[in-house]
Amino acid sequence: MIVGLSSDEFNAVKGKKAYTSFDDRKYILESIKYVDKVIPETNWDQKIEDVKKFNIDVFVMGDDWTGKFDFLKEYCKVVYLPRTTGISTTKIKNDLHN
Repeated sequence: MIVGLSSDEFNAVKGKKAYTSFDDRKYILESIKYVDKVIPETNWDQKIEDVKKFNIDVFVMGDDWTGKFDFLKEYCKVVYLPRTTGISTTKIKNDLHN
């Protein structure tokens, strides 16, 4: 499994800020036995290049992005998984600050 992980700089472009740094998030993902590789995502346009470069068979995103990555269907299968009800980084951030 290859995981694309937004860099801190790319998160800023998207108007988001991760709770932990890119390096910490990457370290956590790399410690999961099913994750073979973590690649930095630095811009919106690299997805096709990454899918081709790493021979991706299935591209998976949360269903809050349904339809947004259908352009990748030319290169691989695209699957949108349901989000886990009641779990979100926004909720975690709010809970930590209360």
